[in-house]
Amino acid sequence: MDEELVETDVPSVGERLRAAREEKGLSLEDVAAQTRIPRRHLESIESADWNSLPAPTYTIGFARSYASSVGLDRTDIADQLRAEMGGQRTTTQSEVFEPADPARTMPKSLVFGAIIAVIALIILMSWLSRRSLEQPDEGVANTPAAEAPAQQQPAAPAAAATAQGPVVLTATDAVWLSIKDGGNVLKQGIMQAGETYQVPATATAPVLTTAKAEALRINVGTAVAPTIGPAATKVKVSLLPADLMKSGPAASAAPAAPAPAEASPSPRSRVARPTASPPAATPPADPTTAPTNNSAI
Repeated sequence: MDEELVETDVPSVGERLRAAREEKGLSLEDVAAQTRIPRRHLESIESADWNSLPAPTYTIGFARSYASSVGLDRTDIADQLRAEMGGQRTTTQSEVFEPADPARTMPKSLVFGAIIAVIALIILMSWLSRRSLEQPDEGVANTPAAEAPAQQQPAAPAAAATAQGPVVLTATDAVWLSIKDGGNVLKQGIMQAGETYQVPATATAPVLTTAKAEALRINVGTAVAPTIGPAATKVKVSLLPADLMKSGPAASAAPAAPAPAEASPSPRSRVARPTASPPAATPPADPTTAPTNNSAI
């Protein structure tokens, strides 16, 4: 009788779990949220309603999780629950384990929305990173363009002082040439006699390359530029008006060099003429002698 009284005084697993829960001030909803166990299963464990619970293995697992959430010994609760359920479980029906309350699971639409948001965020960050890398390059590319007008400003007064107007090239004979403005090719190929080409006013530093400078006539406005180089020699000159007009004295001196060579034949011809003149004086001497003899007779 004493042993039976002692056994009846021991609280059941459900009573121990309920008392621990109430001591911590938790509700069944709080425990269900922590353990992901449906509330109805927690109520069945507390009331020892074994027929409303799944198989013993799952029930003992629920009790272990419940005990951990309220601070009880998991092993002690599992052993006691196994002993309580040993002679009271008579049902043999197949039961389905419910790992969690479906109402507490995350909706699929919310999961898909979160995935799409993450992908959109990754794309946005990649675009911003690419844009930040491109901005310094654009700044560096624009720097020479901004400095170019400043470098050309001092040359403008000199060009205006010498000549004004467009630069026009006229071919007096078939000639191959190449005109470039920095890295841009303005014209390249053969110009036929009489063909003209006007350098664009937007060109900042046009450069002419040709091996037949004598076949080109260059006008700066209404003025004719001096010769840009000697004949049959490859030259590379600037087509800016100021540079073309400045090259005048140097270019004009080149044609003047052959002048002494052309003048050298003149003294030779003058020396040859006096040498031929003495024989011409000999014939008059004979006629003079002849009349003298005739008069003497």
